[in-house]
Amino acid sequence: MWIQRNLTLPRLSRGCHLITAEVVAAVPELERVDVGLLHVFIQHTSAAISINENADPDVPLDLARALDAIAPEDFPFRHTCEGPDDMPAHVKSSLVGNSLTIPIGDGRLRLGTWQGIYLCEYRNHASARRLVLTLQGDAQQ
Repeated sequence: MWIQRNLTLPRLSRGCHLITAEVVAAVPELERVDVGLLHVFIQHTSAAISINENADPDVPLDLARALDAIAPEDFPFRHTCEGPDDMPAHVKSSLVGNSLTIPIGDGRLRLGTWQGIYLCEYRNHASARRLVLTLQGDAQQ
């Protein structure tokens, strides 16, 4: 089985946002997969997706703060025509990444107990974000 879906997430504030439930809801066929993979790709260069701890709300806050320290807005970037948060967003997106591949088993994502999928939004005034979800696997009989 191969299925590909587009998922548009609403405008979100700057920071790391748990989106596991939205991703799973967008591919209900996932429940029929015995063994497979879900590939998640973000179609933007100023946001990223990540798997990280989903239990402690301090984790996404600390992650955002650490990335702000690595790519601060006051760094002397040359690309500034889209505002002071744009080039740091590109740097952070390159560091974190634009895709994930998650194993599927017995009709569910095989994430660890404390893992969730995050949209990492790096812009102060971002637009809606688009994801491409590609499901491949053996369907249950």
